[in-house]
Parts: sequence; C-alpha cells; structure tokens
Amino acid sequence: MRVPPLEGMRVVEGSAFVAAPSGGMTLAQLGAEVIRFDQIGGGIDFRRWPLTDDGNSLYWAGLNKNKRSIAVDLRSPEARELLTELITKAGNFLTNFPARGWMSYETLSAGRADLNMLAVTGNRDGSTALDYTVNAAVGFPQVTGPINHDQPVNNVLAAWDLICGQTAALAMLAADRQRTHTGTGSNMSLALFDVALAAVSALGHVGEAQVLGTERQRFGNDLYGAFGAMFNTADGEQIYAVGISNKQWRSLLAATETAIDVEAVAVAQGLDFDDEGARFAAREEIKALINGWTKQHTLAEVATRFDEHGVCWGRYQSFLELVENDPRCSTDNEMFRTVAQPGVGTYLSPGSPVAFDGFIAVEPAPAPLLGADTEMLLGELGLSTAEIGLLVDRGIVATAD
Repeated sequence: MRVPPLEGMRVVEGSAFVAAPSGGMTLAQLGAEVIRFDQIGGGIDFRRWPLTDDGNSLYWAGLNKNKRSIAVDLRSPEARELLTELITKAGNFLTNFPARGWMSYETLSAGRADLNMLAVTGNRDGSTALDYTVNAAVGFPQVTGPINHDQPVNNVLAAWDLICGQTAALAMLAADRQRTHTGTGSNMSLALFDVALAAVSALGHVGEAQVLGTERQRFGNDLYGAFGAMFNTADGEQIYAVGISNKQWRSLLAATETAIDVEAVAVAQGLDFDDEGARFAAREEIKALINGWTKQHTLAEVATRFDEHGVCWGRYQSFLELVENDPRCSTDNEMFRTVAQPGVGTYLSPGSPVAFDGFIAVEPAPAPLLGADTEMLLGELGLSTAEIGLLVDRGIVATAD
C-alpha cells in the first residue's frame, strides 16, 4: 500500500460530541497521527448511547478510530503544562473546548509561533449551540415531515455536526498548506451555526426567502423541484425512485411501462416533462401511475426491472437490515474491515470513504482505550519511566486499565 497521504502530520485533539471528533478521525483515517486528550475516567461523551451491555459506548468508539489517547487531570496545572508541550510540538491543535486560558491561541502560540489551531464553537460569538438547536433555527424542521403536519420535525441525523467535522479537517489541511508556503501559523475558528448557514444559503433557501419572498412548504417524501418519490411493492416493501436527469426520467418510465400514460398527463396539463420542474408540478398524477405498476410487482421483480433499465432507486431499510442484508455494508466493500474494539467486540469498521487507486488510505483501527498512549507520549516529551509513574500515582495522568 502507498504511503498514507497525511503521514507525518501530527494533530492534538481536545474534543467532545461529534463535530471535532469526526474532524480528527477524518484526518487520522488519511494517515495523520491524531492524539486525543481526555479527562481521567472519560469526558462528557465517553459513555454516550448506544452502549454495550457492559456500558461501553459504541458512539465514542465510532468517532475515535485510528487515534491515540492520553488521559490527564485537566484541572491540574502540571497536566496542562504537559498538554501544552504536546500541542506545541505537534504544531496542530483541533478543539471544541473553550479556547481560553491555557487553551487560548495566544497562550499556546507563545511556545510555537507557527501553531495552527482551530476552535469549533456553537455560534460565532462563542456561545453554546448544538446540532439540534442549530437545525431548529435554520428552517429545515418546518419543511420536514408529512405534508399536513403542523409541528416542526427534527432530523435525527446530526448533519451539521458531521459537515462541521469535515470542514474542520479541511481547515486544518488548508492551514498546514499555508504554513508550508509562508511559515506562518493560523488561529482559526469555526462556528457550527455558520456551517449550517453556509449550507442553507448554498442550497438556495436564503435566496428563496430574500429574493423571492416565498416560504418553502412541506412536501413529505417528494423531491422538491424535480421528480423523486416513495413507492410500494406487491410484497409490502417501500422504495424510493428518482428521475432528475432526462436519462433517469426516461429509464424510470420505461421500467414501469408508464411512458404513454405519463405523456398523456403532460398533454392534458400543457406541460413539458423534459423540464424537471414540470414533473414536480404533476407529481401526484405521475406517482399514481408509477405506483400502480410497482404495487403489482414484488421487490425482487422491481429490483430486476429497475436495474436492467438503469433506474436510480433505493429500498427503505432499517439499520439492522442494512447490516444483515446489504453487501455494501460488509467486507465486500473495500472501505470496511472487521476490527476488534476493546470492551465492545468484533464488528465492521470503515476507513476513509476516499479511495486512492481503489484502496483506502489507512487500515481501520479501533478507538484507543482511554490513556492507552499516555506513557509513550510522555516518554516522547522526555519524561522518564519513574517520572511518569509518579504522575500516575499522584493522579495527574492515567494509563489504560
């Protein structure tokens, strides 16, 4: 396997929740050495659900793969001095902890002028926000859910956190590139709310409200502005099929033998279905015709027919069905390996979804035991075994159980 693209890059991460840990893991899965520090015994998300029967967090394990771990008493000035030295030697610091006091850029950069540091916050002013409060404020719950539903509907996917994590990883790489060219470090901030605002604007929602003065409605599972809808099969399954491009649209009509009837709808309504907006306008009539075909065929029959015609479609399935039945979520997919996670067991673990010449950049590794690398990392700072042992005895640092 080729040398991982980020080999040689070292990042120290102080984090909780999703955004910052997912950003650090993204870097680790591309070859960076990412060192996560935590309070002895674990931080606020160390026992977050879902949990195994033994109380170990699958959430924490999932967000910290391929990282190293050092556990310290964050209230101890000695521990903070050790972390400061670790950060300044690494030269890269990613955190969503309050960037003040010993953890401020001003303090840390005093030990390394070209330090790159990214502080993830909730709002731009530094106040608290979480994915769910951000989502509530940017409008999506008002247009999510059944058409006649009159209450906001939250999205259970922490989308803003995940996008924020990817943005954080990109920012760290951009700062590293800039330092290579200029020799200067970067003091960066990234607000979760700003991530959502950027996305809402990019998707046209801000422009729609400001320029058009219109309010997006709820459309249930229908794809806004084009054709995409849910359909039922004869054996009680539910699928989603899309016809955005003209090729997708014609493939869907051919597969469901509805082209003539759909064209009749277009003529009757004076619409041109080569225009995806026209398909959206007539979606109820089109859905009824296509659903009339899918309800007469089993999922297997629909799948064969759709695949033969190159239809863009997918089956609704649960997490359990995904894991048990879908070959894309298995070691048939080059991204996955079977990994033994201490305290959890053996299960599928992905590497980076980016393929380099068809392969993942770094073999997936389990999340570390808390403090698994404490002794080694302190040794790299020049501490002797005796000195490290004394710090452990005094409760300043901890090693893995």
